[in-house]
Amino acid sequence: MTPVALLVVDDHKLFRRGIVALLSQDERFKLVGEAGDIGEALRCVAQVHPDLILLDNHLPGVLGVDGIAALKEAAPGTRILMLTVSENEDDLAAALQAGADGYLLKTVELDSLCESIIKVLGGESVVSPEMMTKLVTAFRAKPQAVVGEAPAAGPPDLPALLLLSAREREVLALIAFGDSNKLIARKLNIAETTVKIHVQHILRKLQLNSRVQAAVYAVGMALH
Repeated sequence: MTPVALLVVDDHKLFRRGIVALLSQDERFKLVGEAGDIGEALRCVAQVHPDLILLDNHLPGVLGVDGIAALKEAAPGTRILMLTVSENEDDLAAALQAGADGYLLKTVELDSLCESIIKVLGGESVVSPEMMTKLVTAFRAKPQAVVGEAPAAGPPDLPALLLLSAREREVLALIAFGDSNKLIARKLNIAETTVKIHVQHILRKLQLNSRVQAAVYAVGMALH
């Protein structure tokens, strides 16, 4: 297996070097560069072509979430995994909406970080359990924004929701609660295969790539 080429972007040099040293001990990974801000990261991307970028959010000048689009444009095939101290669900939503493939807190254990990198490279989205708990809590406070009747019109961030059927909005709400397809099927008294089809339609209509992004979208709608 060819080692995964990693670029670490973090303005705290000590932390950055520590991550580089730890991941370098795993033969699955190859550290090809490090940067302290988005500008330096863009220059590195052009030179080393990483498979995945570990990206902090609180960077000098341009925040990590605000630099995701530029990094994706510079290296379309590169995955971006946020590794940050921010436990703000708005930062999580902004990161995933900007195209990040995952969002982990810096308290993550090394083994979990390594496995998350592999998952992201395999096309999955990963989010720290603590952040998913916050999303579910936020959603429970106002789920009717997603499951209620679709409004005749809405603010700029709502039009995509209008494309969903009533049943699809129900499924989306349960995805935000973290329910599996099997549990959703039981709650709605429909077949699990039907749930899978609804999920596929939801992701396509909302132009999302994963259930995690769908959950973040649902919470974002509930908070408006």
